[in-house]
Amino acid sequence: MTSQTPSVPPLLSARDEGQPPGEREVVLAVLVGLAFLVGLVAAGGAIAFKYLIAIIYNVSFYGLFSFDLDPNSYGEPSPWGPFIILVPIVGGLIVVWLVKNFAPEAKGHGVPEVMFAIYHKDGNVRGIVAVIKSFASALSIGTGASVGREGPIIQIGSSFGSTLGRRLRLIRSQKIILLAAGAGAGIAATFNTPLGGVLFAVEVLLPEISPRSFLPVVAATATSTYAYRQVIGAEAAFHIPLWNQIPASSAVNFAEIGLAAFTGITLGIAAYLFVRLLEFMEDKFEDMKFSEYLRNILGMGAVGLMGYLFMLTSGHYHVLSVGYATIQDILSDNHMGVLLLLALFVAKMLATTISLGSGASGGIFSPSLFMGATLGAAIGTAGQWLLPDAGLSVPMFAMIGMGAMVGAGTSAAMTAIVMVFEMTRDYNIILPLVLAVALALGVRRALIVNDIYTIKLRKRGRAIPTDRTTNMFLVQPAREVMSRNFKVLEMSMSVAEALTIVDVETNRVIVTDGQRIVGFVRFATVPYRADRFGGQTLGEIMKTDFVIATPGANLNSVVTRMSRRERSYAIVVDTASGVPRAEDVVGVIDREELAQAVVRNHYS
Repeated sequence: MTSQTPSVPPLLSARDEGQPPGEREVVLAVLVGLAFLVGLVAAGGAIAFKYLIAIIYNVSFYGLFSFDLDPNSYGEPSPWGPFIILVPIVGGLIVVWLVKNFAPEAKGHGVPEVMFAIYHKDGNVRGIVAVIKSFASALSIGTGASVGREGPIIQIGSSFGSTLGRRLRLIRSQKIILLAAGAGAGIAATFNTPLGGVLFAVEVLLPEISPRSFLPVVAATATSTYAYRQVIGAEAAFHIPLWNQIPASSAVNFAEIGLAAFTGITLGIAAYLFVRLLEFMEDKFEDMKFSEYLRNILGMGAVGLMGYLFMLTSGHYHVLSVGYATIQDILSDNHMGVLLLLALFVAKMLATTISLGSGASGGIFSPSLFMGATLGAAIGTAGQWLLPDAGLSVPMFAMIGMGAMVGAGTSAAMTAIVMVFEMTRDYNIILPLVLAVALALGVRRALIVNDIYTIKLRKRGRAIPTDRTTNMFLVQPAREVMSRNFKVLEMSMSVAEALTIVDVETNRVIVTDGQRIVGFVRFATVPYRADRFGGQTLGEIMKTDFVIATPGANLNSVVTRMSRRERSYAIVVDTASGVPRAEDVVGVIDREELAQAVVRNHYS
């Protein structure tokens, strides 16, 4: 049954018949159409961002203006020699100035700010954030800060989605859907992973999953991926060479499964250390008594020094910038030593947390892939030493490590599994990858509930749910929730007379004008101010912020209408058509009924 709305009595304003002033709700087809537009803009942003990074990187490291940059290949050593240490410092100082003066939200890795906007700011992300985040993150990445591309593009896409929703004056839920669609479209285009983009929006951003939210996200991510491929190409993010497959006579490689489980447990601990170390670095840099610029000089100087030391000892900068070349080198099975792999893991964790703590702007997804690849490859290499005849593959364990680190660090397990598959396009990885990601996430959750995104919001005192649970009370029909203890009284009746009839502690009062329902009274407050209200009529003290519902309407539809129309009361009538009359009233749903329904049916 659908809820019916009575004709508007004189005491109700025209506003009560629709959305709050200035807000509108569009049909799903229109929302999907808007999502296509968001996807196109997200793809354009990802493409422009890629080339902006290339320009800044080439200028900063080689003094050349060029759009040509292959992030999966090592570049030549910079002609600046040891002065390369200064490059991250110079870039970092410009980033601090941009963020401080134009958009504080652009600081850090971006996703917590998007989540904060969803849960605490009605889905509002300022449009200026997209512009400043683009330049700040491109400067950070292009000058060597150990951060990734996905955080900025998520914030850029979500900023456009939110801005479009605000300009069209959409209701909060539809603004949030466009915001999430923009974020998913951004990450889909950045990594060429449409399924991963959808799952990221679903697992990390959307407060609820339904066709009204899922379809726009799918439309946006598919559009952004197609548009990005049209310009950049359809190649996977990483190229995986062929290696020996598991023999056909062996249904299960027990050595591989056992080592995958060990990898998952190890990466779960690593993800815990990453979360804690990032929290520590952000706090320590924030507590420093000197200016933000000097903090940045200290932090980015340390990052530049680490990069230069790796150049001297291993021939490549490794920990500077996104680090895709190192990941590709590992996946190409170029046999790095265990000690070097472990050193890269530790250095990348330090470089990333120092970069973000000292004010860099960029994501944590790419650094997580780097850390997972290095630690996973170290485990795979050690496994080959211990079990030389087991058919173990170092690139396979690097990929397992990538998924486990991302899944455990972000709590987005399905996103990690699917994105690693999409980035490598090797299906052989799926079974051990699923096992490792599940174990890694379980271990990290056992050590700390909050992940790399939510811990920052918790420290602000504005946490978001760490678990998504079904609001089971919302599927109850109104008849199971409503109170049947009510009185129907005429609006002309005096308050003093009504007090002789009503039990103020239990009775709900419906106010009528003849047979027309015109309002309600919450009578529990009246006895304590009887001298003020005693001589008035019910019509003078009643409230009119109510909706009409039927007994079969589920609580979700009732609460949705109450929220969108800014009402606080529901009157349940036993009729599905026509104008409800006083004799049709069968119950009421007030704050107490809603609270009891939540408590009785809470699922956790």
